[in-house]
Amino acid sequence: MNQLTKALFVITLSLSGLYSCSALKPYQVPVLQGNIIEDKDIEQLVKGLTKDQAMYLLGTPLLNSPLHPQRWDYFYSVTIGDTIFGERKLTLFFSPEGILESWILEDLNPAET
Repeated sequence: MNQLTKALFVITLSLSGLYSCSALKPYQVPVLQGNIIEDKDIEQLVKGLTKDQAMYLLGTPLLNSPLHPQRWDYFYSVTIGDTIFGERKLTLFFSPEGILESWILEDLNPAET
């Protein structure tokens, strides 16, 4: 009976150890990509800003295409592992003289879709 108790104890301990190892997940680092687009920065956007003023306010655009020199695109996303917690896209449109005419802000929250 003593050996049976020891064997049962070892099996129970081994199974609980395996279960606890499988329940643990490695730490997943939050990944922030792109330009941080905050509401306070968006509130400061006004028509008539120059490209330099817009760049000072928001930073260098993520996409500044030579095919569309009057358009700047900013993108920001937060992901942890495979889960996307939020994405924001901001597009600025300038006149040929380099003056801000309009902008579009898109909040893409996967939890809402």
